[in-house]
Amino acid sequence: MTEREVCLKQWLEKIGGSFGLNLKTLRPASSDAGFRSYFRIDGDGTTYIVMDSPGETGNVKPFIFVDDLFAKQGINVPKIFAQDVEQGFLLLSDLGTQTYLDVLSEDNASRLMDDATTALVKLQKNSKPGVLPEYSEELLRRELELFPEWYVKRHLNMEITPQMRSMFDKMFDLIIKKNLAQSFVYVHRDYMPRNLMLEEKDNPGVIDFQDAVYGPVSYDIACLCRDAFISWSEAQVLDWTIRYWDKARKEGIPVPADFGVFWEDVEWMVLQRHLKVLGIFARLNYRDGKTKYLGDTPRFLNYVQKTASRFDALRPLSRFINQISGIEETVGYSF
Repeated sequence: MTEREVCLKQWLEKIGGSFGLNLKTLRPASSDAGFRSYFRIDGDGTTYIVMDSPGETGNVKPFIFVDDLFAKQGINVPKIFAQDVEQGFLLLSDLGTQTYLDVLSEDNASRLMDDATTALVKLQKNSKPGVLPEYSEELLRRELELFPEWYVKRHLNMEITPQMRSMFDKMFDLIIKKNLAQSFVYVHRDYMPRNLMLEEKDNPGVIDFQDAVYGPVSYDIACLCRDAFISWSEAQVLDWTIRYWDKARKEGIPVPADFGVFWEDVEWMVLQRHLKVLGIFARLNYRDGKTKYLGDTPRFLNYVQKTASRFDALRPLSRFINQISGIEETVGYSF
């Protein structure tokens, strides 16, 4: 048993009596792309989730803060029953075992995505500046730089030439300018099917929100419909986005009055996110030894190519993606 496991066991023993915890039932629930681990444990007539967030003292504070904020917005988030901020342990309510990613199908997608967009509008309603960290130009640029650093240079083993660097700078400037021109709301930042839990009541349950920010209004709907792990037809994505936009307008969310303008905002936001994710997936593979994510990169190259090809200003990026798509095929995924 590691030192960390001993500390977790001691904490659960300390609080266990209040919740009837049976330590013998502690078992893995899931893990994420970061450093956190989750366990399920039986208690008095129910199950709980244990979050283990090692690292810097107090790193669970953002989760605790956003959990409370989103709950006040009417979102179905886990209840926090016990916490040890210094060690990074939380005891949470259990939102179940089925994510949207597990259950989405052609038969239920419209109903489930309708629930998801309704919840998203609740999350965004009455957003205020100064509550969450702002999705600043610095943060957007830092995320975009993951693409040349980790995907192009590390994964594809390509030298970043001065011409290539100049192209990236120009394209990133355009993307950031377009993103920051949007109205700002509360942004989950990973509002995607694997972070939405299927619930009988108040569907969906929402998890993994600790990195929430105050940012572009199109971000989360782009994230929901253009996911890392599941793809939908362009017509389906357009339909869900229109339905979200209509709900948002009726609830006073600051989306553009013209859907065509909003759709273009979504496209440019998708581009920023997908370039970031290509870099993150490569970093997860090479730095963190998490190999399963890299296999989804062709989906994102396709997303980026389709989006970039629609806008004349993005043609240099479109040509570059065409070039590396051929290189990618020779790289493979046997890591």
